[in-house]
Amino acid sequence: MNEEEIYQEHVLDHYEDPYQKGTCPGATHAHEEDNPLCGDVVRMELKIDDEGKIADVWFDGTGCCISLASASMLTEKLHGKSVDEAKAFAADDMLTLFGARLTPNRQKCCLLPWRALQAAMFSPTTDESQK
Repeated sequence: MNEEEIYQEHVLDHYEDPYQKGTCPGATHAHEEDNPLCGDVVRMELKIDDEGKIADVWFDGTGCCISLASASMLTEKLHGKSVDEAKAFAADDMLTLFGARLTPNRQKCCLLPWRALQAAMFSPTTDESQK
């Protein structure tokens, strides 16, 4: 098995058995992003504790294998990290985490959950029932 096949297997694992897909109980922050060109939609929900840690992070949405697998990878990577660590996690870091080489258009799919997460940290939920 070559390196590209290993990455493809890793992507399929996250797509078929995603980490933290659904809604975040007690979410304090959330944001939804979409890619109107392809129709992918990803919502990231975070529970940020009083110490500035991401105590819980979930995603939901519809889209291609790349956008949903990268959302799963991102939630797994940043679960339990500080908000500052998450803010410092750059687009290039996301592409490296994904691993597989992507065309520029497919990079947009990979970065959709990252964009949603970056915005979610600045988007507190206002629904009191969520707390």
